[in-house]
Amino acid sequence: MQHTGNQSQQGSQCRARRGVLSMELVLTLPILGMVLMGLFEYSLLFLARGELEQASRTAARRATIAGVTADDVEEEIRRVLSRRLAEHARVEILGGEYSGDLVAVRVSVPMRAAAPDLLWPIGFSLKGRFLRSETRMARE
Repeated sequence: MQHTGNQSQQGSQCRARRGVLSMELVLTLPILGMVLMGLFEYSLLFLARGELEQASRTAARRATIAGVTADDVEEEIRRVLSRRLAEHARVEILGGEYSGDLVAVRVSVPMRAAAPDLLWPIGFSLKGRFLRSETRMARE
């Protein structure tokens, strides 16, 4: 008879422990989800920033060549950027007309064009934020 009492006591302890594990999972799962969403969003923003840097470098190289127009430079930027970024890209070209003058190409894209706004529920929104890249080179 004592043997069955021991088993029922172990069975109730096991059920109580299962309840604790479920509660731990319920408490930690949302935190893990937010961390994973943040990691995903950061990765997309990081990739988009790399695209912007590449586009501004390529466009600045093109802008340093004599006879190249602003339209040619913008076309180069849109060629380098992915379609989703190229649609929202804003381009500024500042520079001199003569050999040796400094030429600057600035490209900016809203962060929401680069990544979904996944962290707004916890107060970190991408609305109104921009990714920017600027490259300066001397005109040939």
